[in-house]
Amino acid sequence: MVNTVSLKELRPELPRVISRIDARLDRYVITKRGKPVVVMMSVEDYESLMETLDILADPQAMAGLRRGEEDIRKGRTRPWEDIKASLGLL
Repeated sequence: MVNTVSLKELRPELPRVISRIDARLDRYVITKRGKPVVVMMSVEDYESLMETLDILADPQAMAGLRRGEEDIRKGRTRPWEDIKASLGLL
């Protein structure tokens, strides 16, 4: 969930806002004079976002994802049980 709060409103509510970010993974857009200036999010959200950006910036990873999507569209899939068996996980 993304909430918008002014810097003036945030100051007295900072402990509560941080608690909500930590407990519920809420996100906050902080405004100054009505304009967005900062985003507050959990470290978990931030790390996930950075990992996603790293993957999107990696041409090999993106090519692999596109190949996988194409395989799915063309029905070139295997049951999960077969994959686990081939990896010796059963």
